[in-house]
Amino acid sequence: MKKIKKAAKSSASAPKPASKAKAKPTKTTPARGPSRTTKKPVPVKAKIRAKKRRVLAASKLTPTPTSAPLVVRAPLVTTITAHIDIGFGNALYLRGEGADLSWDRGTLMNCVADNCWSLPLPESGRPVIFKFLVNDLSWSAGQDYTVASGDTLATTPTF
Repeated sequence: MKKIKKAAKSSASAPKPASKAKAKPTKTTPARGPSRTTKKPVPVKAKIRAKKRRVLAASKLTPTPTSAPLVVRAPLVTTITAHIDIGFGNALYLRGEGADLSWDRGTLMNCVADNCWSLPLPESGRPVIFKFLVNDLSWSAGQDYTVASGDTLATTPTF
């Protein structure tokens, strides 16, 4: 009888089949104490997916707090009105503190009528203290004016 010898395979030139690719190792949770039965450790990713499923299922059962209508508070606007005729070509300014006012630079008031000037101011956490100026040069006579945030003040300044 004749014996047939098998040809030796070279490991360097043979390509590996795609089906035998190495699988990526998964993280596992460490065992907690001695176990009587041998269990396969559950990958961490599988535990996270299961927890997400439970949270989603629970959130579908409870009503969401966004179902109630939201109440939006309107900002408080402080309005200052001055009833005075300062002459054609002149302008009335305000200087002060609070609600974007400054003692260093005046804020131009809006001319509503021949003898009426008005200025709406944004919300402020403190009272607004101010004084009137003609053309941002001549200060009004008397003490500083004070108005609470959100209130309206109508006055007649003197110069």
